[in-house]
Amino acid sequence: MNKISQNLKSFLEEYKIDDPGFTYLVAFSGGYDSMCLLDVLKKNTKNRIIAIHLNHNWRGEESDLEEINCEKFCKQISVEFYSEKLPINTQKTETDARNARYNFFKKCADKFDSQIIFTAHNKNDNAETLIFRICHGTGIKGLEGILPKRDIYYRPLLNISRKEIELYCKLNNLTPNNDSSNKDIIHKRNLIRTKILPLMEEINSSVPESINSLSNAAREENELIYEYLSLIKKEIYKDNKINTKKFINLSNALQLRILYEIISPLVPENYDRERFLTLQKFIRKNCSSKSGKTISVTTDKWLFINTNFIEIINKKNKKNIHIDIKKVGEYKDGGITFNISECVSGTDESHRMDGKPVYVDLRGLNFDFELRNRKDGDIIQPFGMTGTQKLKKYLNSRKIPNHKKDDLILLAQGNEILWVSEIGISDKIKVTDKPTHKITIRR
Repeated sequence: MNKISQNLKSFLEEYKIDDPGFTYLVAFSGGYDSMCLLDVLKKNTKNRIIAIHLNHNWRGEESDLEEINCEKFCKQISVEFYSEKLPINTQKTETDARNARYNFFKKCADKFDSQIIFTAHNKNDNAETLIFRICHGTGIKGLEGILPKRDIYYRPLLNISRKEIELYCKLNNLTPNNDSSNKDIIHKRNLIRTKILPLMEEINSSVPESINSLSNAAREENELIYEYLSLIKKEIYKDNKINTKKFINLSNALQLRILYEIISPLVPENYDRERFLTLQKFIRKNCSSKSGKTISVTTDKWLFINTNFIEIINKKNKKNIHIDIKKVGEYKDGGITFNISECVSGTDESHRMDGKPVYVDLRGLNFDFELRNRKDGDIIQPFGMTGTQKLKKYLNSRKIPNHKKDDLILLAQGNEILWVSEIGISDKIKVTDKPTHKITIRR
């Protein structure tokens, strides 16, 4: 058994994916790396194997010929083949290409009901990745390089050099695709591969092995850090939120590392140290905010901070709810169902804020209400108080985060709020004897 086959067997055993009942998906470009991986898998396993190929459609006829080549090879070795082709107007950048590939992979995982996708990253790829990250100011976490396993992605060739892969293809008479774009140094990884690594090899001919050794050392160091972080997280986390005061009291290094842990799964590889320093500065500046502040992390993820906690939130487009309530009955709008009904007999429940019925007394009020979101100028007479106050002040006193205020459903009469869903009621509709109405809301 050759080195690559033995390495594959050990990898499958280590990650407990050697059961012949598993379906293997192989990210298959048809290049040296993926053709070697597909061939080795076919010769050394009895599993169902599906080669999945994404035609990026960057190079016209050349891309189409590569797809045909891939399909021919799969027929030759009796492996299933599945491919898709990107639209011609797809952005031609490394980031867009990577995002498109991984979206395609996830789609294939669902289509073929598989949780195992092999990619053919090798020892040289890992060295190139570390050089790329170092150039962008990575930390120890980034020095781990390409992980052998992440989520549903497995990389069994990480211990194999590109020279060994090319030799395998030659000895087994394989004819891989030769992507002409791999020579275009406008793409930074190609620049590293064709220019920078060869120069580094003039200093040390075994530079890929040395860089991979650095990668392995970083993983070992990080294992120690993870053990320590798990103890810290128990102290500062509650309900998947970070306690603001406890976070602020941590050392500078710990703050940055915890930010890295929560942010890095959401962002691209080139999310550099300066951005984490910006987030840390933002937290320190706004840690006393009662209603809270947000800062963008990605296009749809934001970091929220107030005096109590820190969390990652989804920034949603505001949904405007507006329903005129002129009589008892059920009303629906924007995914909510509101019901107001008369109380036939009394109850000793004056009002409840736990999502169950709220009992109120509407005597003395015209039955002319509206169900809506908040507006500028809203006021409320809080339960137990004699005067009114701005709704904003009322919500701040209840420590409602800013990003949740727009989601609140209000029962209003003009600019006066009578009920804030799941928060409280106005003193004007409190029950002093018997309730007249019961209100409920479902989302």
